Amino acid sequence: MATATKLSIIPCGAMRADLAWLLLKPGVTLHAVRDKDAAVVWSEVPTHAVLVETPEGKLLWDTSCPRDWEQRWVPTGLQDFFVYDLVGEDEYLDSRLNALGVGLDEIDYVVLSHLHIDHTGNIGLFKNTNARLLCSDKILPGVTLIQTPGHTPGCMSMQVDLADSGTMIFTSDSGFMGASYDPPVFPGVLVNNLEQFYASVEKLRAIQQKTSATMVFGHDADQSYQLRTAPEGSYT
Repeated sequence: MATATKLSIIPCGAMRADLAWLLLKPGVTLHAVRDKDAAVVWSEVPTHAVLVETPEGKLLWDTSCPRDWEQRWVPTGLQDFFVYDLVGEDEYLDSRLNALGVGLDEIDYVVLSHLHIDHTGNIGLFKNTNARLLCSDKILPGVTLIQTPGHTPGCMSMQVDLADSGTMIFTSDSGFMGASYDPPVFPGVLVNNLEQFYASVEKLRAIQQKTSATMVFGHDADQSYQLRTAPEGSYT
């Protein structure tokens, strides 16, 4: 079986948001950040990118949030619900790549799991490079893109097979967090199609059971502290 050479999970700080966006259960009410007096369960919503090195080049999975998030989100009103302020200068994507010693021109492929701004916010960094943007199920050695719609119509997950670490599956927002994925399955408010969301979770679960994959969820704060992350750690 073909495997990828190396995988680096790149943490890019976190947003703050109402838990209901990620984990909608009976009795949970959605509020905006500006509702300071509301009884809201505010959550840390981490964001990350993933750098996968393969014999056929380097692939970047998602690009996290942009530095100018507030300016860009104001026209949509998203800044009232998601605040990207739990981030330091060294945690923005370009800073993280610099710390890894990886130039933008060294990245051959950019894969976007879906087109929400917390996953595509830095795609502009690659406009003057030769990186190829992939939004399909193209397969590189050790890398498989999995169609998992529901959160959005075209949402994808990524399976990476590694020689030493085994299989890892990056769910993106097809699995917001472990509590969304583990039976029973709980969606969040941001789901375009509930039937597809549930089907995609079970599709991922079947792959996990077959491969004994490590699941890496899109915005799981607890899990983010347990993973080996760049620049200190990586998976091979």
